[in-house]
Amino acid sequence: MTILEAVTLGVTQGLTEFLPVSSSGHLVLVPQFLGMAQPPLAFDVLLHVATLVSVAGYFARDWYSMILAFVAPRRLPGRSAREWRRLALWILAGTIPAGLAGFFLKDFFESLFSSTLAVGVFLILTACLLTLSDIVVGSGRQRRRAVEDMGLVDALIVGCYQALAIAPGLSRSGSTIAGATFLGLGREAAARFSFLLSVPIIVGSALLTAGDLSSGIQGGDGLAYAIGAITAVVSGLAAIHLLLRYVRSHRLLPFAVYAFLLGVLVVVLSLI
Repeated sequence: MTILEAVTLGVTQGLTEFLPVSSSGHLVLVPQFLGMAQPPLAFDVLLHVATLVSVAGYFARDWYSMILAFVAPRRLPGRSAREWRRLALWILAGTIPAGLAGFFLKDFFESLFSSTLAVGVFLILTACLLTLSDIVVGSGRQRRRAVEDMGLVDALIVGCYQALAIAPGLSRSGSTIAGATFLGLGREAAARFSFLLSVPIIVGSALLTAGDLSSGIQGGDGLAYAIGAITAVVSGLAAIHLLLRYVRSHRLLPFAVYAFLLGVLVVVLSLI
């Protein structure tokens, strides 16, 4: 793997992991479009760990508050410890559907990664979800629920959207943001919960493939791997910050249009 390829894939992973356009789909398509060899599994795992660093670092205060809510609740300023404990429990509950889907449907989802047609179809589905989300939220002037207003059922439903997004081309952030807005959350609140919800699933995925990562780094190009990881962290932080600011006053339609056009192009090319 060359340095340029590592940077390209690192930026692709960092941006598309959090922007609602599907990182898994882009990691399948970008190497094919650019004539690159499909990256080793170890490098793919490393990029996901890098984006974990991005989202965990960006929301470090939230994670710190959730931990304090259990171990030292009296030290929490502002919100009550009960609210932070509830948020932590909702994140864990929202992780259950994806964990079950990954365990029982692992072979099915893995088979989809070899099909560019499937990626194109799921990109179009991502566009549909984002468009429906915009319709539901409307202009954003009406009052929408905050993350603190969520309940257990809400978390499980959003978790089901995350489980479906294991399929390549179906954006995890796009699906969970759309699912949360369908339940009455505002765009910014939905995006925040989506980002927090990504942490346990990325941790679980990294732990399951830790052996591949270790052997891949030992036998691969260490410099390329390191640069790819750094670019993924930086671009991931930028994507989180930009999307949270963007959704405060803008719709998700541009992302829907992009996903739809890319999906149609992929479907057409895969059928030629």
